[in-house]
Amino acid sequence: MLHRRKALALALIFGLALPITPAVAATPKPTLAQIEAAKKAEAAKKKAADVAAKKLAAANQTLRTLTAKANAAQALYVKAKRELAVATAAAVAAAEYARETQEAVAQAHRVIGKLAANAYIMGGSMTDIEPLLSANGPQDLIDQISTLDKLGVQNTMALDRYKAAEIVARDAKVKADAAKVVQETATAKVAGAKKVADDAKALQQKEVDKLQAIQDKLARELASAKKVRITLEQQRALALLEESLANTAANTSGQKKVWADTGFKGRSTIRTTEEQRAVAVAFAKKQVLARKPYIWGSEGPNSFDCSGLVYAAYKAAGLGWPNWDRLNSSLYAGYTKHVSLNELVPGDLLFYSYKGTISSIHHITIYAGNGMMWEANSKGKGLLYSNIYSVKGLMPFGGRV
Repeated sequence: MLHRRKALALALIFGLALPITPAVAATPKPTLAQIEAAKKAEAAKKKAADVAAKKLAAANQTLRTLTAKANAAQALYVKAKRELAVATAAAVAAAEYARETQEAVAQAHRVIGKLAANAYIMGGSMTDIEPLLSANGPQDLIDQISTLDKLGVQNTMALDRYKAAEIVARDAKVKADAAKVVQETATAKVAGAKKVADDAKALQQKEVDKLQAIQDKLARELASAKKVRITLEQQRALALLEESLANTAANTSGQKKVWADTGFKGRSTIRTTEEQRAVAVAFAKKQVLARKPYIWGSEGPNSFDCSGLVYAAYKAAGLGWPNWDRLNSSLYAGYTKHVSLNELVPGDLLFYSYKGTISSIHHITIYAGNGMMWEANSKGKGLLYSNIYSVKGLMPFGGRV
């Protein structure tokens, strides 16, 4: 490093070009073997994913079957509920009908009792009406028709109504009992259908959870393997590009002279840390490697001019108003602390002048280290990774932000 600094100092004094050394990329360069290993790992994950995909397809088929079962069970459940509603309505109607017919029977009994009492009052004997009062049903009354005849036409009509009411009541009771059986059967059917539906849905949910877990696991593994491979390939591509650009700049003939130091002064303090300067360098590098175009007056994010790149880089590093502002190249020379060229560190600013004066500074770049810089060069050349002597008129100091 000491020899390098001495060589740089001599070059500044006598206007000599530095010895050309092979360019080294700032980005770590993965080997082809590392990239090949990453490809094999990704292929293995892909093979595992294909096997899992077949299992996933089978599981999907199972899921469709379970869904069909759940739908069928749901249909049975709906049907059973309809049958339950009908059976319940029939049972209620039959019970109401039985109540009404029983009331008719009771009414007939009251009529007959009244007729019997009247007959007795009018001179009939209790012996004559005793079979009526002790009759067990319509058939007993029919067997004793001779007794009924004594009650007259009015009594006979009452007994006929009694007989009919009792028959209707018995029929209603039979229907009500049958409706109750139907209701209980329908209720049991509903319970069975609902259990089938619930079981099918539970199996379906387990299958869905299983599928989701498989999908998530596959997505994570494939994304991870792909990211590793792509990252290695991109790092190698960027490193090769950096080497190519550095070699081109290092081999540029006719490196231009450095202006004499006539005592220019800048700020007495700096506003950045080493970490912030590293962020600014990384930002500038990213824009250059992304091949962003040069557009005068632009400060990003899609295009830059030279001072716009400097402004955006340090803004990305966390500097903002009022400590940092968008200035032109010559104003930045007075807005930074001056350091000698042999004290440059990555992130320092370099200035280029037409006449060796502050007012004639026309270009500004960001020092990248190892005699290289990041710059927004011109409309024709765009953003570059260049040797610091590749632009004419280097000022004899750098600016530390």
